[in-house]
Amino acid sequence: MATKTNIKTSSVDLAKRAKMDLRPGNTVRGWQKIQEKGKVRLQAYEGLIIAHKHGSEAGATITVRRVASGVGMEKIFPLYSPNIDKIEILRSAKVRQAKLYYIRDKAAKEIRRRMKKIAGRPVAEKEVDELVAQVVEGIETGDITATPEEAVAEETKE
Repeated sequence: MATKTNIKTSSVDLAKRAKMDLRPGNTVRGWQKIQEKGKVRLQAYEGLIIAHKHGSEAGATITVRRVASGVGMEKIFPLYSPNIDKIEILRSAKVRQAKLYYIRDKAAKEIRRRMKKIAGRPVAEKEVDELVAQVVEGIETGDITATPEEAVAEETKE
């Protein structure tokens, strides 16, 4: 007599995750389980899917990009990880490429455009790059003493 045993290897509903229509261009909110001091909490990360890799196999991942405080951040979500509670599709967009890595460069151009607008005058590309570097350096070190508008105003006074 043969007995049948069911072994459940993961708490993730694999069929449900495989059916999700996760494509580059979609805006998603991923809920990740984070364990702190014995408690488990959920943390949301919302952004644009710029890449979907490894198809529907066990190691499938999506790369989600968002811009917070002027800094672009990317997070890689393993689709079938038990640490990912759920993934919600907020918005879908039709794109013509499988990988949207060009969005990274597009964001840098947007920062330059905004800096030119803040300055209110034509600014050399080198000056804009220096302003962006100062802003990014201030964010990384926490030494933000002035807003970008004030920094530009000081630059124009000199």
